[in-house]
Amino acid sequence: MNYQQDNWMDWLAVAEFQYNDKKHVVTGRTLFELNFGKHSWKGDLIVQTEIPQVEEFLIRIQKSWE
Repeated sequence: MNYQQDNWMDWLAVAEFQYNDKKHVVTGRTLFELNFGKHSWKGDLIVQTEIPQVEEFLIRIQKSWE
């Protein structure tokens, strides 16, 4: 959303997808799974960053877990 909140229509499809992709409390399944019998394909979910600050942050978090 921008400051004027006049571009909400651009984000409506994303909000609908997000809603349909969450597990329902009662059924324990997503709406995609109930309607189509399978989960929606989201493509490659591996995120690679080229931002050094993020990489350093992730390394520090991993070290703290160890």
